[in-house]
Amino acid sequence: MNCIPTDLPDVLILEPRVFGDQRGFFLESFNARTFASITGVDVNFVQDNHSRSARGVLRGLHYQIEQAQGKLVRVTEGEVYDVAVDLRRGSPTFGRWIGVTLSATNKRQLWVPAGFGHGFLVLSEFAEFLYKTTDFYAPAFERAIVWNDPTLAIDWPLPAGFSEPLLADKDRNGQLFAAAEVFPESFLNREQP
Repeated sequence: MNCIPTDLPDVLILEPRVFGDQRGFFLESFNARTFASITGVDVNFVQDNHSRSARGVLRGLHYQIEQAQGKLVRVTEGEVYDVAVDLRRGSPTFGRWIGVTLSATNKRQLWVPAGFGHGFLVLSEFAEFLYKTTDFYAPAFERAIVWNDPTLAIDWPLPAGFSEPLLADKDRNGQLFAAAEVFPESFLNREQP
């Protein structure tokens, strides 16, 4: 597996080794030893999630203020534009974001550590999105920042024919970044799960 740094040093793109021939392909999507070796992060994933969404659906920007989740995300069908935002006050990259294309074709994964907001926009007709988390879903601690926050100014590549994405109510009614509950400076010094 190849590890590619991003402009947010803690967020990493992972490219698996793919073995293919006329029959199809094989890849190892996760190996704890390999993950720890190439990322320097030793994690314990406790939950796997799988969603299917239509073109133009935007899910995010989500995070849990308590029971913060690190996420290892990938796409097994279709294509998405995946975004991570640093929400750790005191971080040198606080309030900055990165976006990468994840697809069934490129087979890339994105490691989004705890302390980051996360969201994705579906670019293909449908997309199947899978992710592993380092803590359990805790709806009482779930927060959302609105997708079109003017301070973050995320450049979402809306598909042709869409002036706005398709949103759930919780995403449409997300907080502005300036008013959002974010992670305190002490979060930077905590031991990762």
